[in-house]
Amino acid sequence: MGRYEFLKTLLRLQDLDLQIESLKARELEIPKQKSKFDIRRKRLAEELTEREKGYKAFLFEQRECEVEIEQKQGQIKKYDQQLYAVKKNDEYLALLHEIDMLKKQVSLKEERVIAIMVELDDAKARLEEDRKRIDAELKEIDRQCSMIDAELAEAVRERQRLEAERGPLAGQVKPELLNKYKRIRTSKGNGPAVVPLNGEACSGCHMRVPPQIVNELLGGSQQHVCNYCGRMLYDADHYSIGGTEA
Repeated sequence: MGRYEFLKTLLRLQDLDLQIESLKARELEIPKQKSKFDIRRKRLAEELTEREKGYKAFLFEQRECEVEIEQKQGQIKKYDQQLYAVKKNDEYLALLHEIDMLKKQVSLKEERVIAIMVELDDAKARLEEDRKRIDAELKEIDRQCSMIDAELAEAVRERQRLEAERGPLAGQVKPELLNKYKRIRTSKGNGPAVVPLNGEACSGCHMRVPPQIVNELLGGSQQHVCNYCGRMLYDADHYSIGGTEA
């Protein structure tokens, strides 16, 4: 394999590496899409909890009223029995007064129970509506999260496919050329290590390349790296049309 073909193979390898790099970045970004849904889930759960608290508060108040009514009715019954044992008129009147006060209190509590029952019906209806709405929203969130999971799985599968292609392709590149490529990739962190000329400038850093180097690259006589960014340079036209081997 000639120098031209080695560089063409290296460019194909770089294309794979850039795709793999892009997919790895996607694999990190895709799960972040679910964070907004996590926030929404939490808010919906809090909303439902508040609705349930409101409904349970009515139930608790109703129970308290019923217990209090039961206690007061028991007290009334007790006072009624005491009336038969009272001999003094003022004591008798005092008991009647207590009984009357208790009956008024019971009446007020019974009215409140009736009002609570109405409010409970309304609260229960609202709670059921909220549960249905929230359940529908949660199902939609689950659907969108499933789509995100599928997108992530597809990105992983595609990356793994490209990585499987990469090994054999890397083996077709001259070791010294491959090592130089790896060093540049490592030093740059990301992006291409092999870049085409853009006129008389490096397309990686956009700095001007000396005319002699430009001529040698255009002529295909030598390989060069950019004096400024260290990337390997090549003539895109020369390689895109599949020139002859050196």
